[in-house]
Amino acid sequence: MKTQRVIYLSLGSNQGKKQNNLQKAVDKIAESIGGVQKISSIYKTSSWGYQGEDFYNICIEVSTNLQPEPLLEKIIIIEKSLGRERNNLDSYTDRNIDIDILLFDDEIIFSKKINIPHPRMLKRKFVLVPLVEIAKNKLHPIEKKQLYACLENCTDTGEINKISVTLNRPIPLIEKYNYIAIEGNIGAGKTSLANLISDEFNAKIVLERFADNPFLPKFYEDKERFAFPLEMSFLADRYQQLSDDLAQFDLFKNFIVSDYYIFKSLIFAQITLHKDEYALYRKIFDIMYKEIAKPDLYIYLYQNTDRLLENIKKRGRDYEQNIKAGYLQNIHDGYSSFIKTEQHLNTLIIDVSELDFVNNQSDYQQVLKEIVTKNDDELTT
Repeated sequence: MKTQRVIYLSLGSNQGKKQNNLQKAVDKIAESIGGVQKISSIYKTSSWGYQGEDFYNICIEVSTNLQPEPLLEKIIIIEKSLGRERNNLDSYTDRNIDIDILLFDDEIIFSKKINIPHPRMLKRKFVLVPLVEIAKNKLHPIEKKQLYACLENCTDTGEINKISVTLNRPIPLIEKYNYIAIEGNIGAGKTSLANLISDEFNAKIVLERFADNPFLPKFYEDKERFAFPLEMSFLADRYQQLSDDLAQFDLFKNFIVSDYYIFKSLIFAQITLHKDEYALYRKIFDIMYKEIAKPDLYIYLYQNTDRLLENIKKRGRDYEQNIKAGYLQNIHDGYSSFIKTEQHLNTLIIDVSELDFVNNQSDYQQVLKEIVTKNDDELTT
């Protein structure tokens, strides 16, 4: 689990479409730094320290697991992506976006790269006014005074005006969903993604106990003989695990992520069982299915067959090495049919065939973005 820190950032813009610049910066911060908890009003001020266009300024509260120096690196990347051109001059200049770290929890940091709290924040109303709006009683770690008291003592006489327009706060993943189930074919990466999300957001995690099933190696050796006991044992174990594990958590207070959903049992049973076996299996499944909590979001990770076979070979489980492409295709077809018929589920299909979200941070961020914006996309269509 990664430690979450509360930080405060100051954002300013005095070039181009200033409101849009601020919104884009906030969105990028939400994507690559952490959940945006609060956004102040927008305040219009004169340029500070030089003659230039008026600025639009805001402050935001963010929850992040980044350390200060990696945080600064991310901020510089965001500024650059939005067209900020930094120079080595000490003088102030116009800029379409400027992002400063004001506070990092209650820490005091002095290094060659970064100083926290921001050394000039108490001298600037365009920082303190929006900051006090969202963190009035927060203590300044050096002054040991609440921020509203720091504002009262600020000697900056510059004019500052709140404008009527507001910015949209990107809703963090943990505020959108309480329970996410991640599914996919054999080797699609569902467990890896579940672990990454759990680590990133301190989520409760429910992982399938496939390694404990004694019938699985036997099934890959003799499918006809061991298909029914395998599927029944999987169903019983999945039902018991989900019932027990989900019962431990408050589905309205905890954020839970699992690497399977109970319907997986039916998909595999359709492929492996004979008609009469499947009919009996389906009766038992339907009784159990009514009792299982449904996820707020059901994610299906799609991988093409060649990539699945590569992943299976790479992870090196002996009993999986003889899996054929046709069997994987049958599993995918089963999932496709399930997704089409189970329309009451909030389903998201993500094609990860060309992504390496385990080893490539940008690919992981792309997957997260699809998850976070899924319902937003539906509302705008």
